[in-house]
Amino acid sequence: MSLSITYARAQLGIHAPLVTVETHLANGLPAFNIVGLPEAAVRESRDRVRSAIVNSHFEFPQRRITVNLAPADLPKAGGRYDLAIAIGVLAASGQVPGDTLEQYEFIGELALSGSLRPIPGALPAAMACGDCDRTLVISSESAAEAALIGTPIKAASSLLQVCAQLHGREPLPDAVGDETQEEALCADLADVRGQLKARRALEVAAAGSHNLLFYGPPGTGKTMLASRLPGILPPLTERELIEVAALYSSAGLARIRQRPFRAPHHSASPTALVGGGSDPRPGEISLAHRGVLFLDEMPEFPRSALEILREPLENGEVRISRARAQVTFPADFQLVAAMNPCPCGYLGETRCRCTPDQIHRYRNKLSGPLLDRIDMQVEVASMSAAQLQESPPGEKSATVRERVRTAREIQLQRQGKINGELKGRELDEHCSLGKTESALLRASVEKLGLSARSYHRVLKVARTLADLCGQENIGTSQIAEALAYRNLDRKPIATV
Repeated sequence: MSLSITYARAQLGIHAPLVTVETHLANGLPAFNIVGLPEAAVRESRDRVRSAIVNSHFEFPQRRITVNLAPADLPKAGGRYDLAIAIGVLAASGQVPGDTLEQYEFIGELALSGSLRPIPGALPAAMACGDCDRTLVISSESAAEAALIGTPIKAASSLLQVCAQLHGREPLPDAVGDETQEEALCADLADVRGQLKARRALEVAAAGSHNLLFYGPPGTGKTMLASRLPGILPPLTERELIEVAALYSSAGLARIRQRPFRAPHHSASPTALVGGGSDPRPGEISLAHRGVLFLDEMPEFPRSALEILREPLENGEVRISRARAQVTFPADFQLVAAMNPCPCGYLGETRCRCTPDQIHRYRNKLSGPLLDRIDMQVEVASMSAAQLQESPPGEKSATVRERVRTAREIQLQRQGKINGELKGRELDEHCSLGKTESALLRASVEKLGLSARSYHRVLKVARTLADLCGQENIGTSQIAEALAYRNLDRKPIATV
């Protein structure tokens, strides 16, 4: 047999399109050509495959070898096609049987010795392979990650083991997922002394998945509060766990078993936040999917980097368009940010020397459309040494998390989603107001100069406040508290 067909998977974002590897052996001067839009790493697989076959005690055919990676218009990158190409060469030369190749997909990078190395994107490949009812053959180091979804997967450590499976001599072991539960090492909310308003805002934000901005002088605990948010969020569901694992797999990062908490430095570029590159990879906002994206010193980020947050905050996804590929990454994250009230941070104190113009320029680094999308803007006031010493320890994260879980269960039973995700008619249906509440909200929005988007976000926060209280309807107290959480986008700008 001079022609063989094997199957592999490419990596395109969090998707894994099928690649058909066609291998043909012809007479003529010995040559080894790979076609089908291969990048440099794929072209270099010729040398890896040749050495792996020889060192696995097979004969490398001295013929004209042509390998076609179809479809031809799909870019192929990395060493993930090595195993499929090697099996194709051996099948075309009659050294392994080709009658069962239709049942398998082969993904793995070959070492010169013939051993298999791990590849990024193992989980998306396993998910796509399972949809096609094939068995995935992958390196033992990637097998545990790929086995997360229960697709039939065979773990191999070398090319020789894969050939033994195809010959029916020594079956490959089934991949076994890592079922160990990783304890979430989150800082406890009980460490925060005082700051009752900020603690309350953090609980409300967790209960309704609302975006939150803390502002106040340096050293008041803004970063400390934000780092406690993952500890009061409920654990990932099985579906969310797979989504997050697929993202981290496509980025070549270790799998996590808890809600992500990403805190990029303020020098991060727009590409680092949104993702991209010639071979598009997820950025920080996608790696925070189903978790928290924390932007400390938010006005210090480049304006261009902050503005790209606007669309993901609304749509929950990022679309990256490049000349060779268009990729969509999920980006359903909860934004938590921190900032100072002025450039020096001590607005209102005698040591502050900032002019009104400097304060205005500093705050204008956050555009109105971006502030519109932040549901809660909460002041974190400074505390004296006496207040720190006399304040009792706050509630533990476990206690607050239980209230958050109860409130989220109410939301899921009522509307099938968290309050922060409500849109359009869902707001009219689930956030309806009585005459008194409607009049209060209308008058307040007009007086404060809030936008229509801010109006809807106040409604969502009020709905969450009612759920935390166990109330079926939104009351005036919830409307008033929700309005109190919007300070920075009022007209005129409030001073601290």
